[in-house]
Amino acid sequence: MSSRRIAVIGSGTMGSGIAQVFAQSGFSVTLQDVSPPALDRARAGIEKSLARFVEKGKLSADDRDAALGRLATAATLDALASADYVVEAIVEDVDAKRSLFARLDQIVKPEVVLASNTSSISLTLIGAATKRPDKVLGMHFMNPVPLMTLVELIRGQATSDESMATATELTKALGKVPVEAADYPGFIANRILMPMINEAFFALMEGVALRRRSTRS
Repeated sequence: MSSRRIAVIGSGTMGSGIAQVFAQSGFSVTLQDVSPPALDRARAGIEKSLARFVEKGKLSADDRDAALGRLATAATLDALASADYVVEAIVEDVDAKRSLFARLDQIVKPEVVLASNTSSISLTLIGAATKRPDKVLGMHFMNPVPLMTLVELIRGQATSDESMATATELTKALGKVPVEAADYPGFIANRILMPMINEAFFALMEGVALRRRSTRS
Protein backbone atom coordinates (compact mmCIF):
# COMPACT_ATOMS: atom_id res chain seq x y z
CA MET A 1 0.00 0.00 0.00
CA SER A 2 1.44 3.36 -1.05
CA SER A 3 -0.34 5.48 1.59
CA ARG A 4 1.99 4.76 4.48
CA ARG A 5 2.40 8.27 5.91
CA ILE A 6 -0.88 9.49 7.36
CA ALA A 7 -1.64 13.01 8.57
CA VAL A 8 -4.51 13.53 11.02
CA ILE A 9 -5.55 17.11 11.71
CA GLY A 10 -7.29 17.89 14.99
CA SER A 11 -6.33 16.22 18.27
CA GLY A 12 -9.76 16.01 19.90
CA THR A 13 -11.61 12.79 20.69
CA MET A 14 -12.11 11.82 17.06
CA GLY A 15 -8.72 12.95 15.78
CA SER A 16 -6.76 11.18 18.49
CA GLY A 17 -8.83 8.02 17.99
CA ILE A 18 -8.22 8.08 14.25
CA ALA A 19 -4.49 8.62 14.78
CA GLN A 20 -4.43 5.69 17.20
CA VAL A 21 -6.05 3.18 14.85
CA PHE A 22 -3.75 4.14 11.99
CA ALA A 23 -0.66 3.81 14.22
CA GLN A 24 -1.90 0.46 15.55
CA SER A 25 -2.33 -0.76 11.98
CA GLY A 26 1.26 -0.09 11.00
CA PHE A 27 1.05 3.38 9.48
CA SER A 28 3.36 6.28 10.30
CA VAL A 29 1.08 9.00 11.69
CA THR A 30 1.55 12.70 12.29
CA LEU A 31 -1.17 14.17 14.51
CA GLN A 32 -1.41 17.93 13.95
CA ASP A 33 -3.05 20.58 16.09
CA VAL A 34 -2.37 24.29 16.60
CA SER A 35 -2.32 23.75 20.38
CA PRO A 36 0.75 21.95 21.80
CA PRO A 37 -1.05 21.30 25.14
CA ALA A 38 -3.89 19.67 23.21
CA LEU A 39 -1.37 17.45 21.44
CA ASP A 40 0.15 16.46 24.78
CA ARG A 41 -3.30 15.54 26.11
CA ALA A 42 -4.06 13.58 22.96
CA ARG A 43 -0.86 11.55 23.18
CA ALA A 44 -1.49 10.82 26.85
CA GLY A 45 -5.02 9.69 25.97
CA ILE A 46 -3.72 7.41 23.22
CA GLU A 47 -1.17 5.90 25.60
CA LYS A 48 -3.95 5.24 28.13
CA SER A 49 -6.19 3.70 25.48
CA LEU A 50 -3.44 1.38 24.26
CA ALA A 51 -2.63 0.42 27.84
CA ARG A 52 -6.24 -0.75 28.30
CA PHE A 53 -5.91 -2.96 25.22
CA VAL A 54 -2.77 -4.49 26.71
CA GLU A 55 -4.50 -5.06 30.07
CA LYS A 56 -7.37 -6.85 28.32
CA GLY A 57 -5.01 -9.04 26.32
CA LYS A 58 -6.07 -7.54 22.97
CA LEU A 59 -2.65 -6.02 22.28
CA SER A 60 0.87 -7.02 23.25
CA ALA A 61 3.16 -4.62 25.06
CA ASP A 62 5.56 -4.77 22.11
CA ASP A 63 2.79 -3.84 19.66
CA ARG A 64 1.74 -0.98 21.93
CA ASP A 65 5.28 0.37 22.00
CA ALA A 66 5.59 -0.01 18.23
CA ALA A 67 2.33 1.89 17.67
CA LEU A 68 3.49 4.74 19.89
CA GLY A 69 6.79 4.78 18.02
CA ARG A 70 4.90 5.38 14.77
CA LEU A 71 3.02 8.36 16.21
CA ALA A 72 4.43 11.88 15.91
CA THR A 73 2.85 15.26 16.65
CA ALA A 74 3.15 18.64 14.96
CA ALA A 75 1.84 22.14 15.62
CA THR A 76 2.07 23.41 12.03
CA LEU A 77 0.44 22.32 8.78
CA ASP A 78 3.74 22.64 6.93
CA ALA A 79 4.93 19.55 8.83
CA LEU A 80 2.43 17.51 6.80
CA ALA A 81 4.00 18.23 3.41
CA SER A 82 5.25 14.65 2.98
CA ALA A 83 1.95 12.97 3.91
CA ASP A 84 0.50 10.32 1.57
CA TYR A 85 -3.06 10.66 2.89
CA VAL A 86 -4.79 13.27 5.08
CA VAL A 87 -7.73 12.94 7.45
CA GLU A 88 -9.25 16.14 8.86
CA ALA A 89 -11.04 16.00 12.21
CA ILE A 90 -11.40 19.64 13.30
CA VAL A 91 -14.45 21.55 14.49
CA GLU A 92 -17.67 20.86 12.58
CA ASP A 93 -17.78 24.24 10.84
CA VAL A 94 -18.00 24.56 7.07
CA ASP A 95 -15.94 27.75 6.81
CA ALA A 96 -13.18 26.34 9.02
CA LYS A 97 -13.02 23.16 6.96
CA ARG A 98 -13.02 24.97 3.61
CA SER A 99 -10.25 27.26 4.80
CA LEU A 100 -8.20 24.29 6.03
CA PHE A 101 -8.65 22.30 2.83
CA ALA A 102 -7.61 25.31 0.74
CA ARG A 103 -4.38 25.49 2.80
CA LEU A 104 -3.78 21.75 2.55
CA ASP A 105 -4.27 21.92 -1.20
CA GLN A 106 -1.20 24.16 -1.37
CA ILE A 107 0.93 22.18 1.11
CA VAL A 108 0.58 18.47 0.34
CA LYS A 109 1.50 16.63 -2.85
CA PRO A 110 -0.98 16.99 -5.74
CA GLU A 111 -1.87 13.29 -5.75
CA VAL A 112 -2.77 13.13 -2.05
CA VAL A 113 -6.37 12.40 -1.05
CA LEU A 114 -7.88 14.84 1.46
CA ALA A 115 -10.50 13.16 3.65
CA SER A 116 -12.83 14.79 6.15
CA ASN A 117 -14.29 13.13 9.23
CA THR A 118 -17.35 15.38 8.97
CA SER A 119 -20.64 13.79 9.99
CA SER A 120 -22.89 16.21 8.12
CA ILE A 121 -21.13 18.86 5.98
CA SER A 122 -21.23 18.54 2.19
CA LEU A 123 -18.04 17.09 0.75
CA THR A 124 -18.85 18.73 -2.56
CA LEU A 125 -18.77 22.10 -0.82
CA ILE A 126 -15.50 21.30 0.97
CA GLY A 127 -13.89 19.96 -2.20
CA ALA A 128 -14.82 23.12 -4.10
CA ALA A 129 -12.36 25.03 -1.89
CA THR A 130 -9.50 23.07 -3.49
CA LYS A 131 -8.04 22.52 -6.95
CA ARG A 132 -8.39 18.76 -6.43
CA PRO A 133 -12.12 18.13 -5.76
CA ASP A 134 -11.68 14.68 -7.32
CA LYS A 135 -9.43 13.80 -4.38
CA VAL A 136 -11.72 15.12 -1.61
CA LEU A 137 -14.06 12.70 0.18
CA GLY A 138 -15.63 11.95 3.52
CA MET A 139 -14.17 9.38 5.90
CA HIS A 140 -16.59 9.44 8.82
CA PHE A 141 -15.42 7.28 11.71
CA MET A 142 -17.74 6.31 14.54
CA ASN A 143 -17.03 7.14 18.18
CA PRO A 144 -15.13 5.62 19.96
CA VAL A 145 -12.90 5.11 16.95
CA PRO A 146 -10.68 2.32 18.38
CA LEU A 147 -13.76 0.16 19.08
CA MET A 148 -16.35 0.96 16.40
CA THR A 149 -15.87 -0.80 13.06
CA LEU A 150 -18.13 1.17 10.70
CA VAL A 151 -16.64 3.95 8.54
CA GLU A 152 -18.83 5.97 6.19
CA LEU A 153 -17.04 6.90 2.95
CA ILE A 154 -18.82 9.86 1.39
CA ARG A 155 -18.44 10.61 -2.28
CA GLY A 156 -18.70 14.27 -3.31
CA GLN A 157 -19.99 15.14 -6.76
CA ALA A 158 -16.44 15.37 -8.13
CA THR A 159 -14.81 12.55 -6.10
CA SER A 160 -13.09 10.06 -8.38
CA ASP A 161 -13.42 6.28 -8.30
CA GLU A 162 -9.67 6.09 -7.68
CA SER A 163 -9.93 8.25 -4.55
CA MET A 164 -12.80 6.16 -3.22
CA ALA A 165 -10.82 2.98 -3.88
CA THR A 166 -7.87 4.38 -1.92
CA ALA A 167 -10.12 5.26 1.04
CA THR A 168 -11.78 1.84 0.90
CA GLU A 169 -8.39 0.08 0.89
CA LEU A 170 -7.21 2.11 3.87
CA THR A 171 -10.42 1.47 5.81
CA LYS A 172 -10.05 -2.27 5.34
CA ALA A 173 -6.38 -2.08 6.34
CA LEU A 174 -7.59 -0.65 9.67
CA GLY A 175 -9.80 -3.70 10.17
CA LYS A 176 -12.93 -1.61 9.71
CA VAL A 177 -15.97 -1.90 7.47
CA PRO A 178 -16.36 0.74 4.74
CA VAL A 179 -19.85 1.80 3.65
CA GLU A 180 -20.15 4.21 0.74
CA ALA A 181 -22.64 7.07 1.09
CA ALA A 182 -23.78 9.78 -1.30
CA ASP A 183 -23.31 13.44 -0.40
CA TYR A 184 -26.74 14.01 1.17
CA PRO A 185 -27.47 15.75 4.52
CA GLY A 186 -26.72 13.38 7.40
CA PHE A 187 -25.26 10.75 5.05
CA ILE A 188 -26.36 7.33 6.38
CA ALA A 189 -25.61 7.08 10.11
CA ASN A 190 -26.92 10.48 11.19
CA ARG A 191 -29.90 10.31 8.84
CA ILE A 192 -30.97 7.17 10.71
CA LEU A 193 -29.86 8.34 14.16
CA MET A 194 -31.52 11.77 14.28
CA PRO A 195 -35.14 10.52 13.91
CA MET A 196 -34.44 7.98 16.68
CA ILE A 197 -33.22 10.74 19.00
CA ASN A 198 -36.24 12.90 18.14
CA GLU A 199 -38.57 9.99 18.87
CA ALA A 200 -36.92 9.51 22.27
CA PHE A 201 -37.73 13.13 23.15
CA PHE A 202 -41.30 12.69 21.93
CA ALA A 203 -41.64 9.58 24.10
CA LEU A 204 -40.53 11.59 27.13
CA MET A 205 -42.70 14.60 26.28
CA GLU A 206 -45.82 12.48 25.79
CA GLY A 207 -45.26 10.57 29.00
CA VAL A 208 -44.57 7.26 27.30
CA ALA A 209 -41.33 6.96 29.22
CA LEU A 210 -41.81 7.62 32.95
CA ARG A 211 -39.22 7.51 35.64
CA ARG A 212 -40.24 5.25 38.52
CA ARG A 213 -40.46 7.20 41.74
CA SER A 214 -38.90 5.84 44.88
CA THR A 215 -41.36 4.58 47.55
CA ARG A 216 -38.83 5.11 50.29
CA SER A 217 -39.69 7.78 52.84
